[in-house]
Amino acid sequence: MLLLLDAQEAIANFFGSGGVVLLLIAALTFVMWVLLFERFVYCLFFFKRDLKRALEAWRQRTDQTSWYANAVRMKLISEMRVSIEQNLRLIKVMIALCPLFGLLGTVTGMIEVFTVLSMTGGGDAKSMAGGVSRATIPTMAGMVAALSGLFANIYLNQLVTQRRARVDAQLEPVH
Repeated sequence: MLLLLDAQEAIANFFGSGGVVLLLIAALTFVMWVLLFERFVYCLFFFKRDLKRALEAWRQRTDQTSWYANAVRMKLISEMRVSIEQNLRLIKVMIALCPLFGLLGTVTGMIEVFTVLSMTGGGDAKSMAGGVSRATIPTMAGMVAALSGLFANIYLNQLVTQRRARVDAQLEPVH
């Protein structure tokens, strides 16, 4: 129980020293990872179900060679691609926003440092250290969040590319 209280206190101190921007980075990172996790779960478990449905719809067609049949096939492929690629752009935007929020933390922390400097003339090192902390911690947090999301997104894009190729290969027209 004591270890849990120490951990909670350490987390509270970390967020306190990083300022409000750190809370924004944490919220952004949480949402980003929820979306990444959802995409991984879809690709690894639910993709097969959706592909099976699309293949059944395609195979039930008696005509698979006409212009209309090709349009139906392209519609099935397009629907599968939309399902596979859902939220990928949003994830990329969130990855790009993490270091920008870190930069916002840097700017707000430095404003705090300059405010202390203007008030005290540089004589209050303890107050200045708090501003420097508010400047550096969000920067680090934003970079760590972006890097973790970036590596996960690279792997996710490889999964998506494999799934897209599988859809294209299995929904090939019969000649």
